[in-house]
Amino acid sequence: AGILNFCANNYLGLSSHPEVIRAAVEALEKFGAGLSSVRFICGTQSIHKDLEEKIAHFHQREDAILYASCFDANAGIFEALLTPEDAVLSDELNHASIIDGIRLCKANKYRYKHMDMQDLEAKLQDAQKHRLRLVATDGAFSMDGDIAPLREICQLAQKYDALVFIDECHATGFLGPSGRGTDELLGVMDKVTIINSTLGKALGGAAGGYTTGPKPLIDLLRQRSRPYLFSNSLPPAVVGCASKALDLLMESNAIAQSMAAKTQRFRSKMTAAGFTISGKDHPICPVMLGDARLAAVMAEDMLNRGIYVIGFSYPVVPKGKARIRVQISAVHSDEDIDCCVEAFTEVGRKHGALP
Repeated sequence: AGILNFCANNYLGLSSHPEVIRAAVEALEKFGAGLSSVRFICGTQSIHKDLEEKIAHFHQREDAILYASCFDANAGIFEALLTPEDAVLSDELNHASIIDGIRLCKANKYRYKHMDMQDLEAKLQDAQKHRLRLVATDGAFSMDGDIAPLREICQLAQKYDALVFIDECHATGFLGPSGRGTDELLGVMDKVTIINSTLGKALGGAAGGYTTGPKPLIDLLRQRSRPYLFSNSLPPAVVGCASKALDLLMESNAIAQSMAAKTQRFRSKMTAAGFTISGKDHPICPVMLGDARLAAVMAEDMLNRGIYVIGFSYPVVPKGKARIRVQISAVHSDEDIDCCVEAFTEVGRKHGALP
């Protein structure tokens, strides 16, 4: 009791929204606890098809396919899409699930320096010898809160005849004018070919992931993507809450727009207090501390003051770049945010992180 959670991926606060919970209960009562099957046997119900159609409509794409998680979506796409004649070019700080998915495929693998467009262009030039080129990047990077330069990536992809894939787990629902993600935020919705994202963060917070893009690609994944073929269908309650979360998001962008002001409030106040906050304009706000022990003891003291945050250190982040990752939610009030900043200031001074 009395603890403010500042480390959840519940960006829009929908995991506890009454209508989202009610939709989950209704789906549970109508369709049961689970389908006891994979999709292609008896695991496809009307709610699964409806949600896939809704996701495609939300992202303005042709079709979508559901997975048990976005980790599964990332594990299932590269192997199905790419052959030994192809090439995949991946940002060095991409999420572990993208890295694992790329490892599974037989394509030629290139890793470019984090958000370094000169390095990406050099590797695209080298990859011209391959049949197909796919540039893979997080839309928003979860550890640093920075946003991929999608305009420049798409320009290079057009110049060198490549496809663009983005993982939008930390963008879907709240980045962009209507919350459609980094491609909407940066004005390149028509230039990004494939989007993978999650239902387990802003869109209800329960579980589930998806791929959305051209219909021929989705048809291919339904036939060849192993995590889709050999995993049980998403439970009806999960589908119900995610579907309602999308409904709320498409009815009004007020919640998504509220995130910008709340994020700016926290970042500006923490910077004024003397902290270094990584990233820019993203509700992931890493408080950079450098020392792993300092991050751990400060997080413990923050909890004692009623603020729940977690310290991150090696191997989750590089050595010497330990931090406390704060995540702002639409359900945080201005008073909650101010309380968090005050606690950070007190704890930072106590442990020498501030003068």
